[in-house]
Amino acid sequence: MSADHGPWTADELALGLLDDLDERLLRELAAVYEAVDPVPDGLVERLQFGVTLDALEAEVARLQRLEAEPAGARSGDADATSAQTVTFTSASLTTMITITPAGPDRGRVDGWIAPGGGVAVELRVVAGQLHTTADADGRFVFPDVPRGLAQFVLRPPDPQAHPAVITPSIEL
Repeated sequence: MSADHGPWTADELALGLLDDLDERLLRELAAVYEAVDPVPDGLVERLQFGVTLDALEAEVARLQRLEAEPAGARSGDADATSAQTVTFTSASLTTMITITPAGPDRGRVDGWIAPGGGVAVELRVVAGQLHTTADADGRFVFPDVPRGLAQFVLRPPDPQAHPAVITPSIEL
């Protein structure tokens, strides 16, 4: 805004267009924030990963339990073959998954859904999506998954009776 007008009211400033001085000040302010309080690594990706259109009409599961390391394991020194078990609960479904390392950057996910017959299971990972369907007993498997941030979307066979369930994002 031109400086020849005199003092600006808040309403005049809100309705005005940004000029070169405004843009320069905003760039300088952004540089200050980047230097003293940068965005944490991976935050933008985690937010984009977690926010999806179908999440607006789905039931959200809650992380219920994360099993501790095996007895005798020291922090950061767990056996490369040790499995991790996670349980999610929601009003309509309970899901338990076991994550077993299958290499330095791969894993196997075995899961059980109750009630689970015919539930379509989508595993969202940063690189894309994997799909399977739980058998009549609610069991499903993803034999080869990349390690990293992941989220499950569970779609019961009758969407009219039960909405889709989305889990919080976890690290595989």
